[in-house]
Amino acid sequence: MADIIQLLPDHVANQIAAGEVVQRPASVVKELLENAIDAKATSITLVIKDAGKTLVQVTDNGIGMSVTDARLSFERHATSKIKSAEDLFNLHTKGFRGEALASIAAIAHVELKTKTEDSEIGTHLTIEGSKVISQDPAVVPKGTTISVKNLFYNIPARRNFLKSNPVETRHIIDEFHRVALAHPTVAFQMLHNGSDVFNLPSSNSRQRIVNIFGSKTNEKLVPVSEETEILKIEGFVLKPEFGKKSRGEQFFFVNDRFIKSPYLHHAVSSAFEGLMKNDVHPGYFLFLEVDPHSIDINIHPTKTEIKFDDEHSIYAMLRATVKHSLGQFNIAPVLDFERDKGFDTPYDYNKKQPTAPSIEVDREFNPFKEKPKQGNINFPFKREQSAAWESLYVGLKDETATVSNLEDIEFESEEVTGSLFENSEAESGQITFQIQNKYIVSPLKNGMMVIHQNLAHQRILYEELLKNITVKEAVSQQLLFPLQLHFSRPDLEIIEKVREQLEHTGFIFSEIKDETIEISGIPVLILESHVVNLLSQLVYDIKEEVPDSGFSQNDMLAKSMAASMAIKTGISLNREEREHLINQLFACKEPSVSPRNKLVFTTMDVSDLDKKFM
Repeated sequence: MADIIQLLPDHVANQIAAGEVVQRPASVVKELLENAIDAKATSITLVIKDAGKTLVQVTDNGIGMSVTDARLSFERHATSKIKSAEDLFNLHTKGFRGEALASIAAIAHVELKTKTEDSEIGTHLTIEGSKVISQDPAVVPKGTTISVKNLFYNIPARRNFLKSNPVETRHIIDEFHRVALAHPTVAFQMLHNGSDVFNLPSSNSRQRIVNIFGSKTNEKLVPVSEETEILKIEGFVLKPEFGKKSRGEQFFFVNDRFIKSPYLHHAVSSAFEGLMKNDVHPGYFLFLEVDPHSIDINIHPTKTEIKFDDEHSIYAMLRATVKHSLGQFNIAPVLDFERDKGFDTPYDYNKKQPTAPSIEVDREFNPFKEKPKQGNINFPFKREQSAAWESLYVGLKDETATVSNLEDIEFESEEVTGSLFENSEAESGQITFQIQNKYIVSPLKNGMMVIHQNLAHQRILYEELLKNITVKEAVSQQLLFPLQLHFSRPDLEIIEKVREQLEHTGFIFSEIKDETIEISGIPVLILESHVVNLLSQLVYDIKEEVPDSGFSQNDMLAKSMAASMAIKTGISLNREEREHLINQLFACKEPSVSPRNKLVFTTMDVSDLDKKFM
């Protein structure tokens, strides 16, 4: 039998490696930004076009590369970070495998411009699909500029699997956040399609968080700090009242490297136990420093998962540190109760000896004597003689009369009704009631119907909102004092994109600028206090689903707003409200399912009830 095993060509091996390292444009952004950090850059600029599908360019002012290094950097397993296997357990840099640039060059058009500080002239290198097209001297500034164009141009199947531009842009911004938060002393700038998205100056950790997530974030932060022999913890957690149903603002950094760890996340969540609802997640920005020998960061291709030698100790210390910070800043209740100062000894009596109290008693006093003996005690009043007890019954015999005719006697009695409920609903012809303020029960001819009040109201609002968005007939209620809401810059861009649809539902925006939204009118179906939660949930839903323009965007907008505005479980409804909800539900086009295709109501026949009693 002939030999059938053979070595793969380099360009094929690079494309296979690219499948692990480069999953989407955000993966390229991550690798290039980390290379710039390793090059000791103090200023980094990221430029992307068409969500990174057309261009991803990173420019830094780092140490640069020589002519030989520029060429070797695109070879597989070529790296300056490690020299032996032992170095894998003493890593202080980001990239160390030597696969990133080789993988990127295998599936894109790459252009590299670099120069060291000592060199008079730099290098310009062009690579397409792992093939070096040109390498020429060039006049370039100190540092490195890498441009990655036409990603996945030679793998059309992978390119077709990329999501829409808003989705890919969101992933790029996430990677940008992770690198920028880990290195606050480095200045970052990000441009997308020619517009400035972020411009972050060199600062400290707290200021970097505020610059990224908005100025109002500063008042939400609670500092966390602890240092032990095996672990150092620095960073911030968000106050419990600012928790969200989404898991957006949650960042763990170990030795300045972003990681994902459900185990450590559980430690932080348990520290907030009792302070937040079960479906709300805390936000945190925590920086952990451990001995590099005690962790293994080489267990995942993207290096976002880390294995700790002693996970249980780190879990316990992280939980205790966060809990201590919440108590220290009066966020969580502590056992050190405030004492009442009224019980304290007065300052003048601190050195005085206590004396036993003396009591004087008139031992000859007898309350049953007609005239008490006057002793040392003077009474301010005289005891009056009360009338005899017989006087209570004077005239009673005269008023008592015998009844000769029993028919003249009138008895008080309550009206007996056959209703089991407080309200006499049978008179209206419709008997409805609630179960646990969650379900509405209504009788049918052959049984009964059970309606989920929240899902039913979602269906009603969804169809009404969708009609308002498309027909543009919504009614607004003007606010006496405009609302001032604060959002981060990426969230503002999302709201700006759906501004027209929101205005069709009844919102009136006075202005949107500088992380601030001013609202002077809101839909009649929503309370003023619910506007913040509605817009926050809308931004989260758009981030998760990111629909394309057209009907799908209007549909998603109506679903999100209906879910936020609908009657919640636990709200008690009176008879008129229950009947009105039922009538509105069955006036809808699809009353049986909610906007997200959940069952709204179910019916039970009498035969089903009979089976329960067999």
